[in-house]
Amino acid sequence: MGTAAGSAFDVEALRRGIEGQSADTLLSLYADDAEIRVVDRNTQPSHPKVMHGRTEIGEMLGDVYSRDMTHKMENCVIQGDHVAFTESCEYPDGVKVLSESMMSLRDGKIVQQTMLQAWDE
Repeated sequence: MGTAAGSAFDVEALRRGIEGQSADTLLSLYADDAEIRVVDRNTQPSHPKVMHGRTEIGEMLGDVYSRDMTHKMENCVIQGDHVAFTESCEYPDGVKVLSESMMSLRDGKIVQQTMLQAWDE
């Protein structure tokens, strides 16, 4: 892990935010005009859930990271102005969630993220 030259992305803040379940820490990594696309069983590729801006993204992060579950960042790769990472989660009843994200950066802040997620059913 490291920091991409020129982008100064704080990958350790990403890890702290995920594993410490801190929506505020994670939200600080996003640009004001950021966009997240989520693809999963319910929001498939032709109709992804799309959140625009820090307000919508903050609401989603607040919901996810306030849940009674564990979160772990397993892998992270930074290349130039792109970051990819894997996040694994588990609810107390044993249900597991896995997500993969690819992000684009501008000036060290996330401007676009595409997240693919799946969970036990």
